Amino acid sequence: MGDNRSGIYWGWYVVLGAFLILGINYGARYSFGVFVKPMALEYQWSRSVISAGMSILVLAYGIGGIFSGRLVDRIAPRWLITAGSALVAIGLFLTPFVHEPWQFYITYGLFGGFGSACFGAVVCNSSVGKWFIRKRGVAIGAASIGIGVATMVLAPLAGWVVKVYGWRVGFLGLGGIVLAIGVILSQWFMGKTRPEDYGLLPDGGGGMDRGGDAASDGGPRLGPSLGKILRDSRFWILVVCYSIAFMAEMSAMVHQVPHALDRYIDRIAAASSLGMIGLASVLGRFFFGWLSDRIRDAKYAAAIGLFFMATGMMFLLMADTVTLLFCFALLFGFGYGSMAPMIPYLLADRFGRQILGTAYGMLTFFIAVGGSLGPIITGYVYDLSGTYTFAWLLNLTVLLIVTFLILALKPHKPDAEV
Repeated sequence: MGDNRSGIYWGWYVVLGAFLILGINYGARYSFGVFVKPMALEYQWSRSVISAGMSILVLAYGIGGIFSGRLVDRIAPRWLITAGSALVAIGLFLTPFVHEPWQFYITYGLFGGFGSACFGAVVCNSSVGKWFIRKRGVAIGAASIGIGVATMVLAPLAGWVVKVYGWRVGFLGLGGIVLAIGVILSQWFMGKTRPEDYGLLPDGGGGMDRGGDAASDGGPRLGPSLGKILRDSRFWILVVCYSIAFMAEMSAMVHQVPHALDRYIDRIAAASSLGMIGLASVLGRFFFGWLSDRIRDAKYAAAIGLFFMATGMMFLLMADTVTLLFCFALLFGFGYGSMAPMIPYLLADRFGRQILGTAYGMLTFFIAVGGSLGPIITGYVYDLSGTYTFAWLLNLTVLLIVTFLILALKPHKPDAEV
């Protein structure tokens, strides 16, 4: 199974594996919002203290992404994914037994962050991107849909478990899911590196001699060096735009459920708003991946996605009913769905696919720094003002700014890789 003779190009198995693995990774992470208020009530910790756990996770994810990105350019991704799944599961198993914030920061923040970096978007989407050129947008978009599907399922499920059995059982259940599914799927689907190493061509083209020159796909075997990428203004435009977008995204994902509960919206409905974001992001990931393959420059698709996120924030400002909360979730989720396919697509489009893992890992570090600030800043603003209004206004403003900034991204097709 898995070669061209079976009738199915192996790259599509990689897409399926990435779809499922990304799903359990981000589905578990984006369920965090349902744990914030019960932990705050039990331990009498402020929301900024609890939010710092997610901020540490995101920052550790970014640091880990630098190393996992370089490794996925060199080894089969299944070993990274297996190790990462085990580390995240250990952190989730230990979190119910913490009693001090510093313990929570180690179990949930550090274990969760470094572990999830080994089977997150850097590893999975880079692995997918190496198997496709002409169909890259659709392939990465399809793989990224797993994030939305799992969020749609796991967040409401976690909300129900927390309501019925308590937050400790919720963490234990998520740990079991991550360990079982992550290890099995990584060994099954993610054992190969790139098509040229197995006598195949990107997109499922005809076979080639094993070890043949990758230049036969129209691109060079080696992309630009990391140093050259770091001196390129296009890289830093991507850093600024997506660091800010991720800051707003993490801010909303962690605090939208507590915000809804403060507005007297039912807990299950509030948790379901996370699932609604997942549902909308499924459409967004497919749409923006599809659109990127069909327009002159994918930066226009990226700008549309960022604008949808900004529009969603306007509804969150007004969300004091389930209807308005779900309107926010649908618009914001559709726009947020653009991020997973657009980031690796724009990187590969500007810098080439041979160094995609390394470039993606470095970009993810900077994005994670921005993302790590979102939950803790929002929690701090809430602790000072007793409301999320000022945090949502900040998110709206910066999202509108980056919507236009991304349009300044200069085009470039690396060599002949079209």
